[in-house]
Amino acid sequence: MITMEIRKAVITSAGKATRMRHITNSIPKALLPLFGREEGERRMRPAIDFIVDNLNGAGASNICLILGPKAKPLAEYFFEKNVTIVFQNEPKGFGDAVLRAENFVGKDPFFVNADDDIVIGGYKEAAALFSQKDADCVLFLQETETPSKYGIVSIDKEESFMDHKVFRINGVEEKPQHPKSNLAISAVYIFSSKIFQKLKEIKADGELQLTYGIEKMIKDQDKVYGILMEEEKWLSVGDPDNYYKALKYSYENL
Repeated sequence: MITMEIRKAVITSAGKATRMRHITNSIPKALLPLFGREEGERRMRPAIDFIVDNLNGAGASNICLILGPKAKPLAEYFFEKNVTIVFQNEPKGFGDAVLRAENFVGKDPFFVNADDDIVIGGYKEAAALFSQKDADCVLFLQETETPSKYGIVSIDKEESFMDHKVFRINGVEEKPQHPKSNLAISAVYIFSSKIFQKLKEIKADGELQLTYGIEKMIKDQDKVYGILMEEEKWLSVGDPDNYYKALKYSYENL
């Protein structure tokens, strides 16, 4: 089978970032700095730069940024860059933010990456899996010791693909009290355009979560897979403890 390139990506950056207040009252969390190297010297770069580099490296050079109403500094940061900007004017949930990108995506497959999650590696393997399986959704998975804090998957099949464990997903739960596994969904995904119709069909009380759309895909017997990131590093700038760990890791390794 010929591998299909995934050339589009959506980065969601419309959340309130309350876990990182008060710094995020003045600077979006996507602009929080991490360490990297440039021409052999240590530099500090916004977290979102690492996300964009990951997506570009996997072939997704056409990027849409979903911004909240207070994300003016982030809009200014990308002003002269080739990025499509769409606003989510009310905080209606991760699923609603993704839905704002429907016109940008059209019928093409696309990555989704939240602005506070950086997975070092795995993007190319996930894209290849999506193509080879003719999938409708591929989830980036990580093992966690605190599954009740994350979206968790249940599985019914395991295989190997490009030195990664791969699972057929038969269920997802958002922050379950009694989790069925320790496999957490990191905030990086690949979708077919089917996800938009699934999200539109959901009548949610309160915020529209992306996991609701994934649940609908599974219910409708669409092809949903997870790829386990065991060797790859998962960095987060979404809360103080994880941001400290991300800073430390980036200083020592990036």
